[in-house]
Amino acid sequence: MSNLRLHLSNPQIARPNAPRLPLGRHLVDAGIISSNDLVHALELQRYVDAPLGEVLIAEGLAERIDVLDALARQYQAQHVDLQRDPPPAHLASRLPAGLCLQYLAVPWMDMAGTLLVATSKPHQFETLRTAMGTQANQILPVIADERLIHDQITRLYGPALAQRAAARVPAAASCRTWNIADNKRNLWAAAILFLLALALAMAPLWTLTAGIIWAFVTLVMTTSLKAAALWSQIMHKTPETRLPQISREPLPNRLPRVSVLVPLLKEKEIAGALITRLSRLTYPKSLLDVVLVLEASDETTQETLARTKLPPWISVVEVPEANRLTTKPRALNYALDFCRGSIIGVWDAEDAPDPDQIEHVVRRFHTAPENVACLQGILDYYNPKANWLSRCFTIEYASWWRVLLPGVARLGLVIPLGGTTLFFRRSILEKLAGWDAHNVTEDADLGVRLARHGYVTELLPTVTHEEANCRLWPWVRQRSRWLKGFLITWCVHMRNPLQLLRDLGWVRFIGVQTMLLATVSQFIFAPLLWSFWLAVMGLTHPIEVTLGTPVLWFMVGVFILSATLNLGLSLLAVSGKDHRHLMWWVFTTPFYYPLGVLAAFKGLHEFVVSPFFWDKTEHGVTPAPEEISLHSPCAQPPV
Repeated sequence: MSNLRLHLSNPQIARPNAPRLPLGRHLVDAGIISSNDLVHALELQRYVDAPLGEVLIAEGLAERIDVLDALARQYQAQHVDLQRDPPPAHLASRLPAGLCLQYLAVPWMDMAGTLLVATSKPHQFETLRTAMGTQANQILPVIADERLIHDQITRLYGPALAQRAAARVPAAASCRTWNIADNKRNLWAAAILFLLALALAMAPLWTLTAGIIWAFVTLVMTTSLKAAALWSQIMHKTPETRLPQISREPLPNRLPRVSVLVPLLKEKEIAGALITRLSRLTYPKSLLDVVLVLEASDETTQETLARTKLPPWISVVEVPEANRLTTKPRALNYALDFCRGSIIGVWDAEDAPDPDQIEHVVRRFHTAPENVACLQGILDYYNPKANWLSRCFTIEYASWWRVLLPGVARLGLVIPLGGTTLFFRRSILEKLAGWDAHNVTEDADLGVRLARHGYVTELLPTVTHEEANCRLWPWVRQRSRWLKGFLITWCVHMRNPLQLLRDLGWVRFIGVQTMLLATVSQFIFAPLLWSFWLAVMGLTHPIEVTLGTPVLWFMVGVFILSATLNLGLSLLAVSGKDHRHLMWWVFTTPFYYPLGVLAAFKGLHEFVVSPFFWDKTEHGVTPAPEEISLHSPCAQPPV
């Protein structure tokens, strides 16, 4: 400690504007790098928006500790080890958490009234001084590892930041205001079930008729949307491959830093495979900021990562517990403050993105209008041959991502985001306060909020392969979470239907009703639609008794037309060379979609008793084949 005091008493440390040798010269003089290494790094720095030290580390030319030592010599400051000598908790009051996150700094030690602040970016320290106002003359820098600064920010400010992450979205736009502690929701549900049972007892045919009418109306809504999207695709036929077109768009003169959040929860084996796949990304590693996000209480994932050597461009953020809420969006909100990029992406733990995916994102954001806030990549599965369930799941995804969603985008409707391969302009994401931490389909909710604020989501033809859920009960659990989240999202945005109508206009308003409410209704009321097969088999149907035979056969005709459209759309979706082996399996999907009924009722039950419960999907059941990691085909629209 005496040596430290002597070092800090050196008057040169208080002269931040004193002439300094460049960092590269310090490293060359210390024999850490050669002159040729320095020239190479400086040449790279012309094209990447990253400090020289980070370029050297990412290129493997220098170790992190050597760069930190050189920074300490350059700025005549002490290099400290925050893990061995952490700051005392009471210093948290000396520096606001917001400034710590903004300048990646943390208070370290009080030396006779002078606050020593640990930073890995001393070139920003004068800006931090300015932000401190009257206390500017009472702080001095010391140099520390950025990852250890992250850890100490979490230790000092973690609980407050976790609370902020849970309540980041304004209450008016969030579902967190739902009080699940009282019994009102249970009472309402019990009352509805009682009235339904009473209606069935007193007027069974008319009660069934009312249910069938609602099921038919929502069937017409979803069928119309599918038909319109399909027609839009057919009328705007695109070339076989769109990626080369995007590749010809110019890159910015200096490439931006891109942060990608990867939430992990109870992952036993997938971390090593994930890092292997991400290592094949071709974007400059000095500009790639991959943040693995895990709960502080998740010992399983912590043990997995402890066995895994992380490259310098991958960091770990542990999210402290807050009110027993452990949802993916809360973790994303918390980790967002630790990101360094101007573009924020999200991948899932089992994802295998195209190696050049980040380049396509950067190109499109560089040329897109300012109101393009989000780019959504195409999702596909790498294990369709695992079993029948995975084949049907792949067919369903192909229909959604390669036919329906592109058509929805061309129609100008609201795009419900997927949970992965999303990339945002950071400024807009922060303006919208990130994700609703309590919504279990935070992606769909954010897609609606973006549209309501006038922003645009575009589909980007770059593919991310992920693992299809190929086991029955995990599939039901995953689908129940999606359907529950759709219903929650619909309830949140329909608090003020007139305002939603004013924000979106009639066409997109109806589109939201179709993609959220009608989709959930179709799964819940599907058994009533199946009753139309009774009429086909010559049996008496309730509609024939209450509304007459012509109405019944009109409904039966629409029902059969909808089923035929689904089959045709699925066949079209898998007609490309990469999915052609699934063509005959399309005819088995009528036995696949009924599984969603079980998921819908599970989700409906959780909507009442535990709306914020996150039913996690287990990853790593069928690992990605090596060839998917090495290369993946271009996203080829089927029409």
